[in-house]
Amino acid sequence: MKAKSIRAASISEIQTKLSECINLSFQPTLAIIFISIKQEQKAVVEILRQNDIDVIGATSCGEFINGHQSEGEIAMILLDINRSYYTILFEDIGDRSLEKTTSIMVQDAFKKIEKPAFILLTTLIRSDGKLLDGEGMVKFIENIAGPDITMFGGMAGDDLSFSGTWIFTKDKSTDYGIAALVLDESNIELHGLAFSGWKPMGVSRTATKSEGNLIYTIDDRPALEMYLHYLGHEVSSTDDQIDFFDKVGVHYPFQIERKNREPKMCNPIGYDREKQALICESDVVQGSKLRFSTPPDFDIIETVISKADELKKDHQAEADALLIFSCAGRLSALGPMAQEENEGLQKVWNAPMAGFYTYGEYGKGLNGKHEFHSTTCSWVAIKEK
Repeated sequence: MKAKSIRAASISEIQTKLSECINLSFQPTLAIIFISIKQEQKAVVEILRQNDIDVIGATSCGEFINGHQSEGEIAMILLDINRSYYTILFEDIGDRSLEKTTSIMVQDAFKKIEKPAFILLTTLIRSDGKLLDGEGMVKFIENIAGPDITMFGGMAGDDLSFSGTWIFTKDKSTDYGIAALVLDESNIELHGLAFSGWKPMGVSRTATKSEGNLIYTIDDRPALEMYLHYLGHEVSSTDDQIDFFDKVGVHYPFQIERKNREPKMCNPIGYDREKQALICESDVVQGSKLRFSTPPDFDIIETVISKADELKKDHQAEADALLIFSCAGRLSALGPMAQEENEGLQKVWNAPMAGFYTYGEYGKGLNGKHEFHSTTCSWVAIKEK
């Protein structure tokens, strides 16, 4: 497998850079695209279609390749890979249940690929506010594929506008669905890890009243009031939900306890002032135990990179390509260090890299389980055997 990363700020620039990198020794069959909602997604896809390149992609909250990070642009990694080693699956959920949709996708994967591993791109929020339950989707995949199935990926972004996220392939797109690049692990080796670094603080508390992704009370106190009082913040009089998410929610997520799993990180993405409720990025079951958390120390970048280096040495692994799915909250909380983290991972694997800032991540946790995360940097190195 051969790979090249390219980025652009316009459609014409993509056309030029694609023409420059395709030659007799590099004939890409697949493009993985991360693109701002400000860009013309269909136009980019059409350029790739004209070059007979398969497509899977997602909208972003910022995108990057080795040596460059941007907001509002286009990043992609082109792979010259045998088409028999992968398939692209796409499911628009529509009016179906997430469980039914996921079941169809996984069964289709096993029909087409001998030993499937999933690179998942999913939506988070559609224009009417409907959220996709990433944790639920992972459980539905495990129910059919088993607990050892390999899963990495991210939830699409929308430049932190919360106006709607999109995923797409060469001929389909949706703001409520799942796209999967299914790789055959008989021919493709994957090594990766998802790591957060956010630290729990205080005692365990209880979501005493919640419904869907709304938390009304924590320890029988109004959730919004308690959350902000504990953190020493105030809600601005302008009701600026995006400002709340960017300055508070992504910095101080909840750590929700899960049986036999790492805690699920869950960002408050807004609030309902009248109901004194917190709006979260995923559902919170009533009665759930949770803890507040605080951003990592400055040594987090060194920790992430050292864990990658350790994994590489332990498995004597190499990479043809590297994909990174980093939470939008990391970019807000870590600032320039988020780019240092991405660049550091690329140097460890010494392979073409592309990634984007997400609204949720899929990947292998420190406990060895592949699951849904938030606030993490999830990465996967891919190598043809």
